[in-house]
Amino acid sequence: MELLLDSRILKGAVEQAAQLLQSRRIVVCMGDRLALMCLCLTEPIRPVVLGAATTEDEGFELVRRTKPDLLICSSDLETGYGIDLIKRVHAESPSCQSLIVLVRETQAVVREAMDAYADGVMFKSSFGTGRGDFIQALQTLAGGQVYYPEEIRRLGSETPRPQLPPLVEPLSDREIEVVSLIALGLSNQAVADQLLISIETVKTHVVNATGKLGAQGRTQLVVKAIAYGLIDPSVS
Repeated sequence: MELLLDSRILKGAVEQAAQLLQSRRIVVCMGDRLALMCLCLTEPIRPVVLGAATTEDEGFELVRRTKPDLLICSSDLETGYGIDLIKRVHAESPSCQSLIVLVRETQAVVREAMDAYADGVMFKSSFGTGRGDFIQALQTLAGGQVYYPEEIRRLGSETPRPQLPPLVEPLSDREIEVVSLIALGLSNQAVADQLLISIETVKTHVVNATGKLGAQGRTQLVVKAIAYGLIDPSVS
């Protein structure tokens, strides 16, 4: 695939990234040293990167030391595992968002990333294809939402999980509708606008759905709804 480096679209993406990242504090951890250096030296990202590493332990120590609000990592590291890094970071710094780039495109790896409650999940091969856009991921995460493109939702929802405990109470049709829109990365206000209901009603549905699924926070709400097969991954 040829990248048109002088295209207006690419220049616009760079400008948009600069706006999205200007107030962020980021740690990057990737096993591919070339990709790591290229990402960290990119002008919109370079000023807000607190540190970079290639191993799980180094990445975790960087997070502990620098207190970022966003961790960007790949699944494959020189030593360790990116998904295990996300678990450790969430235990240490629950407020730190995580965006993981998966090298392998399998259902098992997608489920691992979702079960680690990564706030954003992308495939490495999707960069530049429109199936998983890095700028869109940054924009969605900046708004406090989750970023799971359709391909991720589909793999995460395929084949029921019999080991999941039964729900104490099923979600209502409206609650499922609200959670499905949240899974698309929409804010409460955007959900309210789309469903033509008040934002307070949306918040009530979110609270009810969160309680029924035993979730803590927006990411867990989406992950558990997908795991229980409540969300149609093709809805966009």
